Amino acid sequence: MGIGPRRASPVALSGDAASRPSGRDGFSVRRGPVPGLRLRILRSSRSPLSPNRLGRYRVLRLWALSDLHLSHPENRDALEELPACPDDWLIVAGDLTDGPRRLGWCFRRLTPRFRQVVWVPGNHELWTTSDEGPEGLRGAVLYERLVRIARRHGVLTPEDPYPIVELPEGPVLVAPLFLLYDYSFRPPHVGRDEVVGWARETAAVCSDEWVLHPEPFPDRDSWCAARCADAADRLASCPADLPKVLVNHYPLEERHAVLPRIPRFTPWCGTRRTRDWHRRFNACAVVYGHLHIRGVHWLDGVPFQETSLGYPGQWDRSRGIGAYLREVQLAPREASVR
Repeated sequence: MGIGPRRASPVALSGDAASRPSGRDGFSVRRGPVPGLRLRILRSSRSPLSPNRLGRYRVLRLWALSDLHLSHPENRDALEELPACPDDWLIVAGDLTDGPRRLGWCFRRLTPRFRQVVWVPGNHELWTTSDEGPEGLRGAVLYERLVRIARRHGVLTPEDPYPIVELPEGPVLVAPLFLLYDYSFRPPHVGRDEVVGWARETAAVCSDEWVLHPEPFPDRDSWCAARCADAADRLASCPADLPKVLVNHYPLEERHAVLPRIPRFTPWCGTRRTRDWHRRFNACAVVYGHLHIRGVHWLDGVPFQETSLGYPGQWDRSRGIGAYLREVQLAPREASVR
């Protein structure tokens, strides 16, 4: 989440990071939606899993957790006590760290405890702060670095092939998504050019306005549009009859972006582009975080599960972090969305 300007001020990026040579790390280069900009798309045939394991994976349980916010020492201490589930998979739905700092540290704690970890970034991982120094990475280049850190620890990312897991309920495809937001979660009378000022009236402006940069895109809206178009194409290419677990940091449905204490924070909570994706892509579950309001909402027979841990004051440390692991609930097979 993240409200208001942080003490760590944004820093300028020196040089043209978006024009770095292509072809490293097996990534491909293609023309993006912004004329004249070369965008490196982190699509690779490689996977953190060994080649002889590609395909389907038999899994006992699928767990989810998000918004660990490991910049807080209390949360870091708690993560050291997370119980191991060596036969199960873990989905972590973003906001693990502020920027790339400590992301590797986090994965080193998680990967020995689970058979496989699946990660999607939140807005906090994409922050460029003074901790990164005067040449801190921004935007898509920073995202590339986050993906490389995850892959180095064997963690699946939105840029890897979607895995199919064999759960006791049957096979499901797990689709980690990185979609961002485009300020469209706002009242009809508030225009796009007015939305930040509208939120500022109640001190609800997200810190992203200072520390989440969209380069090489002209704005976050454009980056969001590109990410949504790419994800929709990939999902449409998957078998339509295969149930899917859609994982995104932000809620896919505007109706779930309800924040009673900060109602004008919703513009930073998703995009209307993902409306009805649970129906369009035959979802059997949707996993997200960001709101710091844990719970399950059922829509069209599909459970939408908010899995945040949150800041230290938002969870009971006496229970331990293991109490906040959520086993992903699936829609009954007979209720598959079409």
